[in-house]
Amino acid sequence: MEIDVARVLGLVTRSVKNFEKDGKPASAVTLTRLYDTSVDDLWDAVTSKERIPRWFLPVEGDLQLGGRYQLKGNAGGTITACTRPAHFAATWEFGSAVSWIDVKLTAERSQARLTLEHTAIVEDHWNQFGPGAVGIGWDLAIAGLERYLATGASVDHETAEAWMVSPAGKDFMTRSGEYWRAAHVASGVDPDTAKQRSDRTIAFYRGEMPPDIAHPGTGS
Repeated sequence: MEIDVARVLGLVTRSVKNFEKDGKPASAVTLTRLYDTSVDDLWDAVTSKERIPRWFLPVEGDLQLGGRYQLKGNAGGTITACTRPAHFAATWEFGSAVSWIDVKLTAERSQARLTLEHTAIVEDHWNQFGPGAVGIGWDLAIAGLERYLATGASVDHETAEAWMVSPAGKDFMTRSGEYWRAAHVASGVDPDTAKQRSDRTIAFYRGEMPPDIAHPGTGS
């Protein structure tokens, strides 16, 4: 599996914001990028039960407003907003942790822009791993979406898993984590604190952290 790591990661704009949600400290990571397709096609690719597994993960459930969904081996939740072809939102439930995703699509000339925001309450997990815990995973997902839209080829999960532990895959994790560290610092976090958190997350995604350490993604 070939990915131009620098190009793919460079096409994404990332930000982190800190605020209060329901009276508790919260943070949100946001990714946005353009795709060479129409808004209608992009909407179908990110909401169709048949197409989501071609670039992300197998999904089950009722993919409409108020319905429940479950991604294989990952999060599930409830769809809380759905306005075709511009916006959907859902809870993101992984184990006992609940966070929230919000996805917006807009047309820009002959392209379509995807903006994804993932919000979580700040708890011990966030303080340990920072925004890269979910950010690196979303970078991987939207890179897979580009590959699928450009070639029509469905992801082969065995090939993808092998790539993730290859030198190119590890380079992707490192660069993505460094982008998220920069976004974290830009949000007002102390640079040394941001580096400590990103170093932990990068090490896990690169397979260099002891297996008894909590997975960064469990807080997503």
